[in-house]
Amino acid sequence: MRKLLTILGVILVIVLAAAAGAYGWASWRTGRILDQVIAVHTVDFPIPFPVSQAEIDSLGLDSAAAATLARERAVERGRHVLEARYGCMDCHGQGFGGGVMVDVPILARLMGPNLTGGVGSRTASFTPADWDRIVRHGILPGGRPAFMPAQDFQRMSDQELSDIISYVRSQPRVDSAVPPRSFGPMGKVLVATGKYVLPGDLIESPDAPHLAEPPAAAVTVEFGRHLAGPCMGCHGPDLGGGPIVGGDPAWVPARNLTPHATGLAEWTYEQFVAAMRESRRPDGTSLRVPMTFLQPFAQKMTDVELEALWLYLQSVPAVESR
Repeated sequence: MRKLLTILGVILVIVLAAAAGAYGWASWRTGRILDQVIAVHTVDFPIPFPVSQAEIDSLGLDSAAAATLARERAVERGRHVLEARYGCMDCHGQGFGGGVMVDVPILARLMGPNLTGGVGSRTASFTPADWDRIVRHGILPGGRPAFMPAQDFQRMSDQELSDIISYVRSQPRVDSAVPPRSFGPMGKVLVATGKYVLPGDLIESPDAPHLAEPPAAAVTVEFGRHLAGPCMGCHGPDLGGGPIVGGDPAWVPARNLTPHATGLAEWTYEQFVAAMRESRRPDGTSLRVPMTFLQPFAQKMTDVELEALWLYLQSVPAVESR
């Protein structure tokens, strides 16, 4: 019996030593990954986008009135794109004072930072280039990788980003010091082994140019393609669906959105609208997380936006579900 206990004790020591070594390596590797500096292009754009000179002349506006009109329009446009397309409030809170992205001790604690001008703001001194890096590239101002889901915002134009900034800056200041990111044992292992892919690594080119302005809001394939940008984060660049990279492991695979027999080939526009606005499949069953997160946004989309998105989805190459 003593010999057996000795053997078991040795095995336990070996297992604990191996676990400690693996955890030490994962911690070191995660630190290296998160400390890397990534270079991207530098862009600039006005905040807000100004009123055109032709409109200034036609309305007889002086500089102060033109600036006020530009700001009011930008805030209204920013409100719409935030409510109907880009779910910034889900991570940063309804007042943009900070929110929770992930708070699972064994995995990680990732908080959406305070975006307002109050105490604890992470963006009070941001330049347009800083906003571009974090929102469209998933990179912090100093070049280190962030956990901002930038892969969803690759088709966001300069004007839309400027409008969002204008809207956020129009909101009341919130004093909130959001804790920095931290990782638990499992989170470090996932990052270290590449099982969790950083948002910046999901972007093909860090120097791809951005549209200055979005396409005109009309029922066109071009406008629909623009609107489909956020869909690609879950459904993939070709919209073929499959396991959601970087998502919660409990999430079901994303559906194929292409006009393939395994996708939306048999769907009607009315069924598509029901799925978007009511989280209801053609057979009457309810959609599941994370698609249900989209419902409040789809309800704020205009009919033109939904029709354009559907038109684009019907135009893409049909691919088999993954």
